[in-house]
Amino acid sequence: MILERFKPATGDIVQVPEPLLRQTVTALFEKVGLPPEDAAEGADVLVSTDLRGVESHGVSNMLRTYLQQYRQGILNPKPQWRIVREFPGTATIDGDRGLGMIQGPRAMRLAMEKAKQVGVGIVTIFNSGHLGAVGHHSMVAARGDMVGMCMTATGAQVVPTYASEPRFGTNPISIAAPARNEAPVYFDVATSAIAGNKVRLAARVGAPLLPGWVADKEGNPILEETPASERGQFWHLPLGGTREQGSHKGYGFALMAEIMSSMLAGALPAMLDAQAGYKHYFAAYNIAAFVDLDWFKDTMDRMLHTLRTTKPAAGHERVLYPGLSEYEDEQERRAHGIPLHREVIEWFAGITKELGVPPLTTK
Repeated sequence: MILERFKPATGDIVQVPEPLLRQTVTALFEKVGLPPEDAAEGADVLVSTDLRGVESHGVSNMLRTYLQQYRQGILNPKPQWRIVREFPGTATIDGDRGLGMIQGPRAMRLAMEKAKQVGVGIVTIFNSGHLGAVGHHSMVAARGDMVGMCMTATGAQVVPTYASEPRFGTNPISIAAPARNEAPVYFDVATSAIAGNKVRLAARVGAPLLPGWVADKEGNPILEETPASERGQFWHLPLGGTREQGSHKGYGFALMAEIMSSMLAGALPAMLDAQAGYKHYFAAYNIAAFVDLDWFKDTMDRMLHTLRTTKPAAGHERVLYPGLSEYEDEQERRAHGIPLHREVIEWFAGITKELGVPPLTTK
């Protein structure tokens, strides 16, 4: 499976129990100035992301970046977010340079409160930091019996189809929806051929990038394997890679995320202002405002069961749907621990000592 290339070799893995990892991450966030409630929220997003097997946006790949940004003053550890415009079903928020990953669940909960009143709630945030795994925020709504959607606009690093200069971020889009007995739908993808954080993860584990994922600095798709360690020497391609493989679709999705996240937040896209920061979009759809909730969940079960029991093509074990493998990873990792690379364990040893936090234990 393609995602296996992003996982560390078996000999480099250390299993860490989820509660111990959550405890250490929370303590580190508090040490750089976050209030306890925000520190716990941040730890929940990161550790939950690792539980779902999305290592590119979990503890190992992102925590050190966030801590560094707090210590450098790039992020505000105690932001006072402010609603600058509000209607019964919508709100636009100034994030006051807070970390988007921590503000995201709060924004989705606000969208859900609005959806309870008027059927749909939509919240946008500008002047914010990195959002983390956008799927996590969509799942906040799904756990509340709503359909959640989330997207974000990031710094320009993706070239439009036929272009030689980057104009978009990797601009991920997600949707999550509940079922009754089946694993919930959890769909979270970048609109680029490969997520930016996966390039960083590939470099850490020594995995090359596949043909059609990135372009050279003139915008020409690189159609051979490329060392991920050469990050900075290439641009990202839209989802699809080349025009022949549908890169115009990824380009269009990136533009969609820019409109919904940046323009509806009253912020300039990265292509117009490189210093505009991250902008986010959260939507909650109250299922009961559209159809009977029991019917929705039962029908979701029927649809998802049909998908996962579809006869696989020759050479393939089974058919998956978005969220099934993440659900299975979560059950496995809750029971046996979260696999972290030894290099990450060594980093934890150094940062906990430096900040005066009890060391991360693995049992």
